[in-house]
Amino acid sequence: MKTSQIPFRTLREAPAEAIISSHQLMMRADLIRKLGNGLYTYMPLGLRAYRKLENIIRQELDASGAMEFKPTVVVPGDIWKESGRWDTMGAQMLKAQNRQQQDMVVSPTAEEAYTAIMKQGLTSYKQLPINCYQINTKYRDEIRPRYGVMRGREFNMMDGYSLNANDESLDETYQAYAKAYLRIFKRLGLKVIPVKADTGAMGGSGSEEFMVESPVGDDTLILCECGYAANVEKASCAKDIPLDKNGNPLAATDKPFEEIKTPGVGTIADLEKFLDCSQHSLLKTLIYKATNVSLDLSGIECCKNLKTFTEGNMTFYPEVFVAVCIRGDLDVNEAKLAGLLKASEVTLATAEEDMRITGAPVGYAGPVGLNNVPVIADNSVLNMHDFLVGANKADTHLVHVEYGRDFKVWQTADVRTAKAGDKCPVCGKPFYTSRGNELGHIFKLGKKYTQSMGVTYLDVNGKSSVPTMGCYGIGVDRVLASIIESFHDEHGIIWPMSVAPYQVAIVPIKYKDSMKEAADRLYDELSKLGIEVLLDDRDERPGVKFNDMDLMGYPVRVTIGDKNLPNVEVKLRNQSDAQLVPLEEAASKIAQTVKAALDELNA
Repeated sequence: MKTSQIPFRTLREAPAEAIISSHQLMMRADLIRKLGNGLYTYMPLGLRAYRKLENIIRQELDASGAMEFKPTVVVPGDIWKESGRWDTMGAQMLKAQNRQQQDMVVSPTAEEAYTAIMKQGLTSYKQLPINCYQINTKYRDEIRPRYGVMRGREFNMMDGYSLNANDESLDETYQAYAKAYLRIFKRLGLKVIPVKADTGAMGGSGSEEFMVESPVGDDTLILCECGYAANVEKASCAKDIPLDKNGNPLAATDKPFEEIKTPGVGTIADLEKFLDCSQHSLLKTLIYKATNVSLDLSGIECCKNLKTFTEGNMTFYPEVFVAVCIRGDLDVNEAKLAGLLKASEVTLATAEEDMRITGAPVGYAGPVGLNNVPVIADNSVLNMHDFLVGANKADTHLVHVEYGRDFKVWQTADVRTAKAGDKCPVCGKPFYTSRGNELGHIFKLGKKYTQSMGVTYLDVNGKSSVPTMGCYGIGVDRVLASIIESFHDEHGIIWPMSVAPYQVAIVPIKYKDSMKEAADRLYDELSKLGIEVLLDDRDERPGVKFNDMDLMGYPVRVTIGDKNLPNVEVKLRNQSDAQLVPLEEAASKIAQTVKAALDELNA
């Protein structure tokens, strides 16, 4: 291909809105152009890289045993109502009506579509497992799209789904995808970290994210030298012993609790100073509002009269208030809390809601005598003794409180936010943190969708059974942007050989006379050897051509000038030095270089 055949223009400066390197470089190299807020068009060179990435994903998933299918992007709203997510998905889901006034959805994700499609042909256990994937367009109406294709409104995803007869079969499929993911990212030159992750709105029993460390990452990774890795929404800590201000373990007390006046002292930091004590001696109680709770709360006395809503086969509570108790120096992890309650969202209650539930201003809530909402205690509370809590009364706290003696809770759970310095639950060493971008995610969804959407099959005994389900995703656009984030310098992109739009760029100083003849000859020879080569035939100054080729990041650049002929200058994009190679040997040597780079990535 010659540059004169490609509609492209490079930019000296990136648009002001482009903050991160990948967004800047993709715009400057004309890989993408903005069509609207969060909407980007892949230009020919960008699309070549994108298609290569797609093909690598396809090759590895096909090799793992998955089969590609292609559902529509616009799907009936009825299947979302059937799953129970029509109302719980939120405003990010783009809804519309067709001319028959039927509700339709521009897919933000494809669990419902897959389940509805595969339900149609499923009758017997002999058909299981069913393992299919798609690479398709999605749309989520992000409040604040940013970072170019890293987080756009319209985006491309690989979504794999499986229907399995049992948990053992699901685990086999789950592990096959995990291995395929590692092979995919290895071929792209990316070093990923599999981390334990929260299932979020997807639901299910377990998940892993495949993260790449990045200073512009959306996620916080909790890491340990022993290999433990989790995102901050999922990370657990080793149990620690709460200590008093002198560093001694808190001791149980026989003293009954009593009120003390704490005028204007409603924060943990203020209480620590006011009482001259350790934050380990303080218990904070926070009131949360949980939305769309699908956990059955009917066995809790204070929840028996809560209103429920049924959509399809899914029943949930539109709104539930809970009290969460946690040691004073720790923070509640809202993702863990939402997962515990099977809620679409949890948020701190407002001051008015706090007052209504506890009878006290914010900062004075406590679990003693709090009977009108479910009380959840973080595991950190279990080892606390002789501690202080809010008295559910303005300017008042209770001292000498003991868990189990003075109050009981509905449930204890790990709802603590892990942070750097906390101890690893595997080896006991301190955590460190890093920023990361999620490139892929695998879920064990269980029966959340198959049960709500009425998917059944006849098992080996002829009995009706509900299959379990897995979900496996890779953000294709995000991966492409992450490659650029990982491989660039002050001059531009440094493409790995596997996804470069072209593997070799031939740059004649002037595309005429002997330089043209040499450039055309080398172009033909490389093309016959199966090398993807771009010939820069533009009538531009050499500096312009060199800068553009560096910006676009082609792995190998061949410069042809009168002064060097019959030699040509070969320079690798990831190296500073060039070498002169005889023209007659150039094609063979360049082809060997390309093959060696691909072999290393594919090893």
